Amino acid sequence: MKLIKPVLWSRRLTRPSMQHERVTGFTLVEVMVALAVVAVALPALLLALSQQLDAVRYLDDRAQAQWVAANRLAELRLILTAKGTLQNGTLSGIEELAGREWYWWSEGVETQLPGFFRYEITVADSEAGQDAPLHTLDGYLARETVSDRR
Repeated sequence: MKLIKPVLWSRRLTRPSMQHERVTGFTLVEVMVALAVVAVALPALLLALSQQLDAVRYLDDRAQAQWVAANRLAELRLILTAKGTLQNGTLSGIEELAGREWYWWSEGVETQLPGFFRYEITVADSEAGQDAPLHTLDGYLARETVSDRR
């Protein structure tokens, strides 16, 4: 019968409980500092994102208001062509574009040149928006004279 010899532990083979290796990782202070940085940076990023979205919405509204004003000026050109007359004074109305209602005000004034009119078309997204419009378009139209038709 053989006797089992006890295993002698060498430096290479140490007991797991006797290991003195340094454990690497983050300390509690490092983790807390990282969380503080994230807690400060995240709301700032969310605020910046929110402001960008508001700016995109505002630019979209301005572009649509510009289209409404351009449509109104084109409508005045068509009226001039069909009837041969132009409006004087102020008119207002509502136009639907992109599923929304847009309020416009159009003021026509004859200039110093006979038959030449200046139109200021103001567009807002609310009925009370004439004082703070999204877009204002100035356009000029000339009424044809009899000599121009020849």
